[in-house]
Amino acid sequence: MDEIGVDVVVVGAGLSGVSGAAWLAKKAPRKSYVVLEGRDDVGGTWDLFRYPGIRSDSDMHTLGFSLHPWRDKDAIAAGGKIKDYIAATIDRFGIRPHLRLGHRVISADWSSDRARWRVCAERKDGTRVVFAARYLYMGSGYYDYDKGHAPVFEGQEDFAGQVVHPQFWPERLDYTGKNVLVIGSGATAVTLIPTMAQTAAHVTMLQRSPSYIVARPGRDKHANRLKTLLPHNLAGIAVRWKNVLMSRKMRQRMMQDPSKARPMLIGMAKMSLPKGYDISHFTPKHQPWEQRICLAPDGDFYKAIHRGKASVVTDTVDRFVPEGVKLASGRVLEADIIVTATGLKLLRGGGVALSVDGEPANLKDTVIYKGAMYSNIPNFSLVFGYTGSSWTLKADLAARYMVRVLKELDRRGADIAVPAAHVASMKTTWMQTFTSGYVVRARDDMPRQGIEHPWQVHQDYVTDRRIMLKEPIADGVLRLVKAGQPWRTAAPMAFEAAE
Repeated sequence: MDEIGVDVVVVGAGLSGVSGAAWLAKKAPRKSYVVLEGRDDVGGTWDLFRYPGIRSDSDMHTLGFSLHPWRDKDAIAAGGKIKDYIAATIDRFGIRPHLRLGHRVISADWSSDRARWRVCAERKDGTRVVFAARYLYMGSGYYDYDKGHAPVFEGQEDFAGQVVHPQFWPERLDYTGKNVLVIGSGATAVTLIPTMAQTAAHVTMLQRSPSYIVARPGRDKHANRLKTLLPHNLAGIAVRWKNVLMSRKMRQRMMQDPSKARPMLIGMAKMSLPKGYDISHFTPKHQPWEQRICLAPDGDFYKAIHRGKASVVTDTVDRFVPEGVKLASGRVLEADIIVTATGLKLLRGGGVALSVDGEPANLKDTVIYKGAMYSNIPNFSLVFGYTGSSWTLKADLAARYMVRVLKELDRRGADIAVPAAHVASMKTTWMQTFTSGYVVRARDDMPRQGIEHPWQVHQDYVTDRRIMLKEPIADGVLRLVKAGQPWRTAAPMAFEAAE
């Protein structure tokens, strides 16, 4: 099969992939690249999810692109606006001619002799196209687009109504005047409920355990004021840094002293609720930032409760029954529609079969290098953004780091950049501190991190910015060699868990 030669294959046309392509277009305009997207349109997450109220749960000044600052007055934006913004960024940086929609990457094999990735993509009609690329940049996200986390509940087939998963929302689902039961208490449930409550008879959130839910303005008045005083790009930089530093300080304080942060967040919830509402439904067992804090723009979630259109029940499902759900307590929650907002199913590397010189390269056997590359996989980045702040902040750094690596290879006349494991064994630990279900479920399938630099994963933009943009590329760990030259360690890595 003939190969199409390019310098870089970018996988994914969502926030991460478009960020990579935009930085290539901006800082490495002579590099050829292609963006492969399995779906029929751009947007990634923001094209896939169509459930009511879909929106960002981070402010768009940090979730947006640094190269294309967010202009809209809404800091917390609807999914449709975000998708349009991604499309506008594609056009602004001339990415569209490089875009191949309906091309799902199924495999990628690295050849050290050629110093090339052989990337195989499958079209919708089943035909395949092969690209030979100098660098493979995976911006395909972290979860399975085809399968959500959908636990099987006993008696589910007995339910007389309709069961819906938010990831696969029916286009014509009419919930007007219906009683809706949402199972789950994460960001999706907190997003869904206020919108559905506008026309449903009533929406009940059934949670196994509570989340922290914080009300904040949907618009940032200080940001919008700056936009009227400064040129657009300068205002974008100023607002981005304002939000980065403010959220960083808040998160650090909460994590350093959860004994103060916890009652503060619970107190804020109590102030947002109707007088006398049972605060136990908003009193999580976990500490702040052990799981992501849910956002209620303009307090929409709490307003739905005030109007009597939404309520919260803390219990577990015993089984489905024809009229709804029977709880462990024996209570029956009646429903016409049940929404299983039970989370995502993580999928490492977008499900692409990776290999290096013909040998399978399993990401769970790798250690992350500087938050962007992976041990003993050459010329390869896979974006795993922040979970405690805006995902795109990390994606932006990963894209810029890729460009730095490509330029350093050119400067040295080298072909291969690989984070070589320079010791026969490494103490490693889990890459995440989050205890959210979707993270814990994937624990054994994800890459790991070391316990010292440059193998650590940081959840801090300021730290990562220094590491990825300021530290030299040639740091003694990242090997830079010509095609065909040896780059592997003398002994295979044997991971020793640090836990």
